Amino acid sequence: MGGAAGSEVIAVIRFDDVSVTYPDAEEPTLRDVELAIEEGELALVVGRTGSGKSTLLGCINGLVPHFTGGHLSGTVSVAGRKTQDHPPRELAEVVGVVGQDPLDGFVTDTVEEELAYSMEQLGIPHDVMRKRVEETLDILGIADLRRRSLRSLSGGQQQRVAIGSVLTAQPRVLVLDEPTSALDPTASEEVLATITRLVHDLGVTVVIAEHRLERVIQYADKVAYLPGDGTVQIGSPAEMMRVTSIAPPVVELGRLVGWSPLPLSVRDARRLAGPLRDQLATLDPGPTGSAPASTPSAAAEVPVISARGVTVTYGDVVAVRNVDLDLRSGEITALMGRNGSGKSSLMWVMQGSGRRSGGTVMVLSSDSGEQDPAKLSPGEARRLVGLVPQTPADLLYLATVGAECSQADRDSSAPPGTCATLLERIVGDIDPSSHPRDLSEGQRLCLVLAIQLSASPGVVLLDEPTRGLDYRAKSNLIAVLRELSDSGRAVMVSTHDVEFVAMCADRVVVMAEGEIVANGPTAEVIVASPSFAPQVAKVLYPLEWLNVDQVRSALASEGS
Repeated sequence: MGGAAGSEVIAVIRFDDVSVTYPDAEEPTLRDVELAIEEGELALVVGRTGSGKSTLLGCINGLVPHFTGGHLSGTVSVAGRKTQDHPPRELAEVVGVVGQDPLDGFVTDTVEEELAYSMEQLGIPHDVMRKRVEETLDILGIADLRRRSLRSLSGGQQQRVAIGSVLTAQPRVLVLDEPTSALDPTASEEVLATITRLVHDLGVTVVIAEHRLERVIQYADKVAYLPGDGTVQIGSPAEMMRVTSIAPPVVELGRLVGWSPLPLSVRDARRLAGPLRDQLATLDPGPTGSAPASTPSAAAEVPVISARGVTVTYGDVVAVRNVDLDLRSGEITALMGRNGSGKSSLMWVMQGSGRRSGGTVMVLSSDSGEQDPAKLSPGEARRLVGLVPQTPADLLYLATVGAECSQADRDSSAPPGTCATLLERIVGDIDPSSHPRDLSEGQRLCLVLAIQLSASPGVVLLDEPTRGLDYRAKSNLIAVLRELSDSGRAVMVSTHDVEFVAMCADRVVVMAEGEIVANGPTAEVIVASPSFAPQVAKVLYPLEWLNVDQVRSALASEGS
């Protein structure tokens, strides 16, 4: 009895005085880290871009320093194995890693084959493999997908298969890097439900790095916060959310009005929000996005680009079905909908490069009247409509940032230095000798945006621009989009990020099964939506408040 009472839980993951310094770095990326994560815990790694989150994750499965190089001092142990003594291949049976993009990690063609692949590499007997595949299909709820092509799956299904592909090796630790960044709200909930089931039902230890804290924080048992100075602070979610420089909207709202205990979920916040709702009921939330408070001029009501009856088919699949859509000068439009609803196909058609099976797209240009971008050369089309794709790096092919900027100036017939000046204004100082692949996600996005803007298009389209961006980077992007709309451009952003939409969009268009099912002012479309409502809207419903900034401004005005 006495021994049981005095027993202590042994940490599955332990960092003892760990520092990591990369070659040519002046300061260590991680410094004197002491960290313990116990069995069956879900630990959330929080920090701004560049704070060392990827390095921390890489230490757990041995990628740091075995593959990344650099010097690691101290000791990292996982399930009793020191990672300095065991390269990643020897840790594969105890640590499973799932990256940001499932497709990048797939090596087979079908779901069943992918689940079996990791076991084949570990030499597991065939009869054991078959049993584990069946068990994993049931645990993840994907038995009906067993023979499906991996590329035919939705984003949420692909992410669950990626988790299953490492789960069949029965690791004690699961490491996930941005598991919901590319998913719509419903798909992200499915993936997080799967992850929490692994934690609670199977006792798997899970470590997640995720920028969209509003999706994950309520499920975490422990938070590891990286403030950016190389150190790591660890504690309960409530403790860490009081001190972090980044926080989800529900926490920001709690900080603003002084709620205690600090809420981590919409449910907790609603229980505390009665007095705040009463106070805000008599106040005006003001305009959302970048829209002016005054009535727009007649000129602004004229569409800059109009799509009529647009249809896109891929074989027997209808991706976009008879869509009508106008984008107007000085307005930011958010294009929303679940994965596979046709958003990207519609954006590429409006840019002129995408397949169009039917319908028309016309861009109104002050120089040459109405033109169909699909009938112009790529250079001419860029001067009308600029598109930043989901993976901006696809448009980067030169060896340095400076070379990309110079080439953009030539392609756009813009004065030398135009693109570099735009880039500096958008994101600040970037070394022109840097390789584009060495930039952060946010920096690459801004580089491609500067390249597209160097042609001075009247329409700017961005496809999932917030993937991999932290809250500060999103704020910077919002400021850029507002500057574009204020200069008279029409801006459309395809996104699953409801909090981003709540901060910047004037109008929301929702697609489903290739059709537009909603089109209206932001508050009108998303406040009452279970899927697309931001956290503040859910906390303050039925009032039409969308973000913390609106609440902060209203309370400040009332108090002045």
